[in-house]
Amino acid sequence: MPQVNVNINQISAEKFWKSGKQIPLKVQVSTNVNIVEVERESEDILSVPFVISISYNPSIAQITLKGEARVGGEKSELEAIYEGYENKESPPPRLIQQITNNSLAEATMLSRTLNIPPPIPLPTPQARKKKEGKEEERPSYVG
Repeated sequence: MPQVNVNINQISAEKFWKSGKQIPLKVQVSTNVNIVEVERESEDILSVPFVISISYNPSIAQITLKGEARVGGEKSELEAIYEGYENKESPPPRLIQQITNNSLAEATMLSRTLNIPPPIPLPTPQARKKKEGKEEERPSYVG
């Protein structure tokens, strides 16, 4: 399994919503991951430049991250990734997942700075259910 290291080189974020105006409770966030190309850096390393665009509906903000994933591994694995890109096939899910996870972590910190909803859904507390007039037993780790 190839090793993937993600480096973010450029971050751009802009808040469109006016300060003081309340952000709607229901906001849709869409994330677009674009692999720019797959380049052979050496026999055992591929360079994969990418751009991630995060947009909100209604138009609250826009976040864009540009970077490069460096993929290392066995020659046969890297060759398969490179040839897949050349043949316009989808990149390996692990590569996309690593790029997305790292980028969304950065975008989440930016969203806090801009005071906008995070680009990932946060867990919502579940209402406690009553069972025969009693509160249902909950695991100790649930608040």
